[in-house]
Amino acid sequence: MTNTLIQLCNKYNINWQFIKFLFVGGINTLFGYSVFSLCTFFNLHYTLSTLTATILGILFNFKTTGCIVFKNNNNNLIFKFLLVYGFVYLLTIGILKLFTIIGLNNMYINYAILLLPNAVLSFLLMKKFVFK
Repeated sequence: MTNTLIQLCNKYNINWQFIKFLFVGGINTLFGYSVFSLCTFFNLHYTLSTLTATILGILFNFKTTGCIVFKNNNNNLIFKFLLVYGFVYLLTIGILKLFTIIGLNNMYINYAILLLPNAVLSFLLMKKFVFK
């Protein structure tokens, strides 16, 4: 099945590594949400549940993105990984603020608009800066 997907990506000039990045992102989201849910189930305050899910999610994401998407398991790259996460976060917050300034106040829609551009930016930064 993987070979068929790779062939389809090649046929339509789609970057297979980016497809893996999106797939791994979905797995990472499920992992983070599961950690948050488990912590909340055990009556951990939502701030601690969120902190735990964020920390474990970043570590899990670092390993899955590095190993599965970029075939790199160098743990020394965690700091660059965190820098990319921080940069994308700050850029997102800035754009969301800009949206509100120009009168676009529906954060659900605003955030949804940024999902694909953020995924592309994250992928490119991970590929060029972290897991080069």
